[in-house]
Amino acid sequence: MNDPLKELLDAGVLNTSPFPPNSRYQATAIVTLAQANQEPVAYLKRRFVPPADNFSVVQEHTVVQGDRLDNLAARYLGDAELYWRLCDANGALRPDALIETAGRRLAITLPEGMPGESDA
Repeated sequence: MNDPLKELLDAGVLNTSPFPPNSRYQATAIVTLAQANQEPVAYLKRRFVPPADNFSVVQEHTVVQGDRLDNLAARYLGDAELYWRLCDANGALRPDALIETAGRRLAITLPEGMPGESDA
């Protein structure tokens, strides 16, 4: 007997991530480390900052004194919790580095892998 729910889960059709859709970890796999005579340990696979080529720039923002990434994400992306997309698009491992220097230009991009006009 076929289990339709199991088939959907196995096919990856249903989102089973414990993270919300706006989380940088939403698509990161959870794996389990099996250890002899111990409880298994669940952990997230390592997430790498994507290469800049994966992003289509739609505009730029020039950093001014007092800018905050959450406010910039809310303004340009519509959700303050998407600040990590600004980090990814600008290759930042340390988020505050993006706003430390007034005059720095930040790329505002489409989500990773989404082609823009120049990529179509």
